[in-house]
Amino acid sequence: MISLELLKRELKTLGSLDKAKILQYFFKTKPGQYGAGDVFLGITVPLVRQTAKKYVNLSLSDISLLLKSKFHEFRLAALLILVLKYEKATDLKTKKEIVDFYLKHSFWINNWDLVDLSVYKILGNYLLTSKDKDDILNRLANSSYLWERRMAIVSTYAFIKSGRYQETFLISKKLMKDDHDLIHKAIGWMLREVGKRISKEKLEKFLIKNISGMPRVSLRYALEHFSQKDRQYFLKK
Repeated sequence: MISLELLKRELKTLGSLDKAKILQYFFKTKPGQYGAGDVFLGITVPLVRQTAKKYVNLSLSDISLLLKSKFHEFRLAALLILVLKYEKATDLKTKKEIVDFYLKHSFWINNWDLVDLSVYKILGNYLLTSKDKDDILNRLANSSYLWERRMAIVSTYAFIKSGRYQETFLISKKLMKDDHDLIHKAIGWMLREVGKRISKEKLEKFLIKNISGMPRVSLRYALEHFSQKDRQYFLKK
């Protein structure tokens, strides 16, 4: 508990009211917006990351308390520490314990940066060799909770980084009818990475097959590394 209080105190000293106002606008915290009610201290991600590294030995029970904080940067620090713990773990039992903890606390992983900076490094990495991969990805993709659906698609970044694209294509197709812009953007981001890191040809084939049902924002993101000529070809379809 002493380390937890020290971490909280240290983070609070790094806050900036001016930055907090900017972040609360940027992360859409007004009533009715996706980040409604989120409270920022006004700390940059590099500073939160730098601070979190000093508290990698924080217990899971303390991380749980930190994750349940009203302060966005506290939750971010908790997740960055969890990533470090996962990366340091040398046995599957410990890794699974961290993954189970992550999924159990998904309610508090409640903004796009919190998902994007943690999910593929923890859950995605674990699913690379898990026999429960399909069950977990499908459960998250079918969730009524926006951030769990984003977890489903962004976790496939770990597969892309390891040279696999099938999981990204499957979850992208499953989520194409989603009604939220943040899911559309995440789909486009992951598809873009398939084309960039694995195969532009495989991405093109996927786009041709699925373009009629794809949100336009997803398509635009997916085409970012294409030539102007190729972008226009797909955008006019």
